[in-house]
Amino acid sequence: MKRILIPASGAIMVTGLLAAGLAGAAQADPTTAADPMAQSAANAKAIAQFWADNNGAALKAATESNVWTKADVAKLQSKGGYSSDTKPGSTAPIGEEKKTTSKVQNVNMPKTIGKVFFVNSKGEKKWCSATSIQSKYRNLVATAGHCVYDTANNTEVVSKWVFVPGYYQGKANWGIYVGKQAFTHYDFDTYEDYDRDYAFVTVYNGVSIGGGTPKKVTKEEWEKFPGIKDAKDEPITKAEYEKCKDYNGGETADCWAKTTDYDDLVGPNYPGAIEVKKEVSKDAYDKAPAAGNGSKVTDPAPVTEHVTESEYKAYKGPGYQKIDDKGNFTITHYFLKYYVKRTTEVKYYRTTFFIIEGFVKDAGRLGDNVGGQGFAWNQPTGKYVRVFGYPAAAHPDGNKAYTGITPKWCYGKTSGKLVGSAKKKIEEHLALKCAMTEGADGGPWLYKYSNAKRLGYVNGVTSTFNDQDGNGRVDYISSPYFDGETNSVYKAAANVWSGKIV
Repeated sequence: MKRILIPASGAIMVTGLLAAGLAGAAQADPTTAADPMAQSAANAKAIAQFWADNNGAALKAATESNVWTKADVAKLQSKGGYSSDTKPGSTAPIGEEKKTTSKVQNVNMPKTIGKVFFVNSKGEKKWCSATSIQSKYRNLVATAGHCVYDTANNTEVVSKWVFVPGYYQGKANWGIYVGKQAFTHYDFDTYEDYDRDYAFVTVYNGVSIGGGTPKKVTKEEWEKFPGIKDAKDEPITKAEYEKCKDYNGGETADCWAKTTDYDDLVGPNYPGAIEVKKEVSKDAYDKAPAAGNGSKVTDPAPVTEHVTESEYKAYKGPGYQKIDDKGNFTITHYFLKYYVKRTTEVKYYRTTFFIIEGFVKDAGRLGDNVGGQGFAWNQPTGKYVRVFGYPAAAHPDGNKAYTGITPKWCYGKTSGKLVGSAKKKIEEHLALKCAMTEGADGGPWLYKYSNAKRLGYVNGVTSTFNDQDGNGRVDYISSPYFDGETNSVYKAAANVWSGKIV
């Protein structure tokens, strides 16, 4: 068991997750750092809508986590090794608390896996792999620490963090689960020690977001609405059209009525051309040309009429309103002329404006919907595990073998090979022969996985990607060793309630 020691000669400045987190929890258990994510139901709802709006556009735009560069894809070393700090232990998966697993040969993907989406310090939309895991309130997600903590910025948790189980091309069939509180090991939180590159995140109840029923609104409301909206021309009678015109003194914004009694613009010498006049604002009149379509009507000149005070106040344009030197209320009407040809059938329309407000519905608890894997710690190496994730990145040599659209898996025995990276402070990782690339990081390593029940025990999460034979291809992945301190972090998270968004 490796511990990073604080020098006795002086105090250190605590930054990052711990500084932003719950100091009481950290003092009660020095191995655990707890940090708030979405701190209110309203904030969580806004985050869910951010990812779900426009048919999951933000989800589709996200790309795989890019923590690992080509230089980080190093050769594994066999020196050193982990050491158990307590006896081996495990917590059963959801639904298997009093059952034993059965052996089946077929490989089935677990319902619990999915992607976590977040926005990093650069404002980039990113994702990692993750899984639902057993907890008291069935509200817990296990993933890699670097999929929660912004290691590039070294200041805070990532923003807008959500988990989408069973994610597929913008679809969230089981709902979107917004992170409420992140639990990491103190050494990862404070020192970015990748031997502790794991995290457990409590999530609110899932939400389902869909398109609501179109709602009629005014033109002003329509223009201000930021979401999905539509406008339709609905047929009306000539009487309705005339009433609309009479009420407003013309075709104006309040009524939004129009007619097809004229067709395309034509020249003044076009056979059968009709000269029509259209009232416009004073500003449009002043800018109009002297001849041709859209030119000023000067014969007669703009007409000024005197109106009562009530008529003046009720008038809504486009005429120019003015109170003259004698206190008279006046409206001056300006016209432009156009040359058009008449259609064979005159039709009348009113434009109706709609907005479509998305509805947010409670989807229930994560564990109730997709189940949750068990948890195991201090297990011996050399045991078979199944690893799941959504690989997407290209290999170091540029070959892109995966798309990140569908989950993949690897199977084999864990080894004690370690990634000797001083930069990442890695000394106690376990390794598995596997060619999955970045995007699979955060995905679960499942011990005693039952293909029939699609359940097992999370005994690691994918942290690093390695090129053991030096041919420019990832051939090994690694995970932190889950020991008693990992169990302490897990237990702290597994007993925290989160609640609903709606």
